[in-house]
Amino acid sequence: MTTSHAVVIGSGIGGLTAAVALYRRGWQVTVLERAASLEPVGAGIALAPNAQRALDVIGLGDEIRALAAWQGDGGMRTPDGRWVSRMSAEAARERFGGPIVLLHRATLVDRIASRLPEGVIRTGTPAELSEPGVAGGRRAVVATPDGDLEADLVVGADGINSAVRSALFPSHPGPSYTGLTAWRVLVAAEDAPDQPFEPHETWGRGALWGTQPLKDGRIYAYAAATAPAGRRAPDSEQAELLRRFGDWHHPIPAIIAAAAGGPVLRNDIHHMATPLPAFHRGRTALIGDAAHAMAPTLGQGGNQAIEDGIVLAHHASPGGEQGAGLAAYSAERLPRTSMIVRKAAQVARLQAVDSRAGAAMRTALMSALSRLGPGLVLRTFDGIADWRPPQRPYASGTHDRARTEASPTAGRAEHL
Repeated sequence: MTTSHAVVIGSGIGGLTAAVALYRRGWQVTVLERAASLEPVGAGIALAPNAQRALDVIGLGDEIRALAAWQGDGGMRTPDGRWVSRMSAEAARERFGGPIVLLHRATLVDRIASRLPEGVIRTGTPAELSEPGVAGGRRAVVATPDGDLEADLVVGADGINSAVRSALFPSHPGPSYTGLTAWRVLVAAEDAPDQPFEPHETWGRGALWGTQPLKDGRIYAYAAATAPAGRRAPDSEQAELLRRFGDWHHPIPAIIAAAAGGPVLRNDIHHMATPLPAFHRGRTALIGDAAHAMAPTLGQGGNQAIEDGIVLAHHASPGGEQGAGLAAYSAERLPRTSMIVRKAAQVARLQAVDSRAGAAMRTALMSALSRLGPGLVLRTFDGIADWRPPQRPYASGTHDRARTEASPTAGRAEHL
């Protein structure tokens, strides 16, 4: 019997998760990556309990938890350092079945990729979807410099500017600018401030800053501010951060000073304000930012890409005609991710408030909610962080593939 072949275009977090999950289900998998190597941007990623449970399905959850820093108590502050609200890690654990963990994106990508056999990932290989295929009919075709690849399933995991998405839905407007631009900084352990601090996110007028420690002593920091699209600092992005955030509370000035030794990444934030009509067409499916780019204000972009990969593999049966499975994937993922895109956009608009009166009102509201109890703040993540995958963890075997189909109630299992 011929093994079903899945081609994944893009080797980001979602694409690799899908590749591992499909491989474990019994698919032959090829991952095509345009870049010369798997080198994620120098940034951290927070994995909420929903993504951790998804990684449990492919046997990676506990490994990632062991590598990650647990994001402990912290909260929201004002630029002068006053605490507006406090977040309890224990309250989050009780509400969602586990806390948030933080690690470097490169670590996560490396661990997921390590679950694939040698030769599955082909770097330095640009790919173009030339035929999406027909469910129950002709196979999909992916063009590469080395020749065409036929596939029973193509996974478009090629990011926010997805060419696969454009090929499937050419009339869709694509992502739009949120009005916010973002910076990301990674500070080496030896350059980290000596004075201790708690994880925090600080909201000012039309701007915010977040500082999070990693397990190895490095510090991941991020910032965002309202700005016209496409702008760049006239001198350096570190200097731009100093102008915007240099007089904010400790450790922000020290983090900016330490950033002089490394890159400061800047990207405008776009999101899929208009949802796609579906996440599939023919034998081709979209996952991650290619399907539902969202503002990072809920920290769910990478988390939802991981969910996508796990759910797609659950519905994509090797040897099947794929029509019903991909329709089920779209039906399950489209409403959920559209809801999270909308919620993230709402938080982005709240963060973008730049008038003095508006920012004061926002701070007073957040402070009042915090005094009423951490549960009220955590409700923002109800229906998000409490998600559970539709299948049990895949069994390990000689070929590290799944041996049995999941039961209808498998998603109720507690993996944390």
